[in-house]
Amino acid sequence: MVTKDKSAIISGMGVGMSIIQTLVGKARRRGVSDEVIHSLATPEGDTLLDQFVEIMAGTQRGTNDSNLHSVTVNYGLSLAEMIAAGHYDWVNNDITAKRFPVKGEGVVNVEIQLVHLNCTMESDDILRELDTMGLRPATIEELLAFGAKYPDIQCEFPIVALGSVCRRVLGHRRVPCLGWNGAGRRLGLYWFGLRWSGGCRFAAVRK
Repeated sequence: MVTKDKSAIISGMGVGMSIIQTLVGKARRRGVSDEVIHSLATPEGDTLLDQFVEIMAGTQRGTNDSNLHSVTVNYGLSLAEMIAAGHYDWVNNDITAKRFPVKGEGVVNVEIQLVHLNCTMESDDILRELDTMGLRPATIEELLAFGAKYPDIQCEFPIVALGSVCRRVLGHRRVPCLGWNGAGRRLGLYWFGLRWSGGCRFAAVRK
């Protein structure tokens, strides 16, 4: 189908209403109030619409280049060696090879994307969002490769890898997260069922 035909279809009211209904439904599920949704139809909503268009433009380009980070994952290393390469100031004692067996072979280059959803969400909802973006959550091996190559980024915000869920620790599923506090860089475990704050970034890889 030629571009002109696609543009004509997109301009049709049926498709337009479907897009609007989908956007409104997603916004409400995220807790966006009707007042904010209605503001999109007013001059005050121009800023929000500009941000939305910028996100669409970024998607067309593949992603925001500033959020893409090349890493090399060496699956020939043990989990302990991967952790040691990151020189963390603190590591959760429950991050062990028994709970997180290394899964993969060889040496693989991947692009890690740090997804910022900018709202409080639960893990299952985040996984669905990543899926709609054509992404999968990063694994602990990929997260550790990221932490070793880009040690300073985790000092800016928490970076979560929802692609590796450890066997239950004290009855809860846990996922690895890079973070920072006054004592330095941390490699921690957080509950999979946590409601993640809007400040978190979720490490992801294109499918």
